[in-house]
Amino acid sequence: MAVAEARSPSGPEAFEPDPRRTAGYRLARMLFVAIVGAWFRPAVSGRERVPLEGPVILAPMHRSFADFAFSAFLTRRKLFFMAKDDLWHNRQVGRLLYALGVFPVHREAADREALRRAEAVLQRGQVLVLFPEGTRKSGATVHAFHEGAAFLAARTGATIVPVGIGGTDLAMPKGRRIPKPMRIPVVVGEPIAAPARSASGRVPRSTVHAMTEELRTAVQSAYDEARARV
Repeated sequence: MAVAEARSPSGPEAFEPDPRRTAGYRLARMLFVAIVGAWFRPAVSGRERVPLEGPVILAPMHRSFADFAFSAFLTRRKLFFMAKDDLWHNRQVGRLLYALGVFPVHREAADREALRRAEAVLQRGQVLVLFPEGTRKSGATVHAFHEGAAFLAARTGATIVPVGIGGTDLAMPKGRRIPKPMRIPVVVGEPIAAPARSASGRVPRSTVHAMTEELRTAVQSAYDEARARV
């Protein structure tokens, strides 16, 4: 663990979820939304399903590097993302990413470090964007999910919101550097409430498994609907 942590010049201790939407953050967001909006013309269905307060996990499917961009069209709340730790090799870039709500995932380290940071975001009642498939996949079928989203919901009481994004695999397939301009449909599914805890304050592993499968089914449904609108 110590070796992996040393890869980040800013250090893992530098990340503290900052819920403030500072003037710099608002400006960066406004420019980002304007550019992405003009390029992709996102058509969002179900935006009202994203909670206006409390901890939330936005759980989109993952077919393109561009997928992360569409979370900004689902809510005006500040968003927090995970990103590969290579981006933190430059100290100034790392500081900027932290300010924008992005925190590193160490590929060589155990997932518990990334989960600790994600949990800190949710414990502060913020919105975390988490791709349950992990890395980019291909095809019309949603792949097996990691259990991180359900685990975090169980730990923090966060609501999970399934998200389907249609057409990004055509606009920006793996290997393409500049995305093709096209209309991107985004479908927000019904929110999934955090599981209830037992009398001992724990959530059974079987419940986390079941919730993960429920989420996978919901994301598949949202993805099918989004793809049908491309």
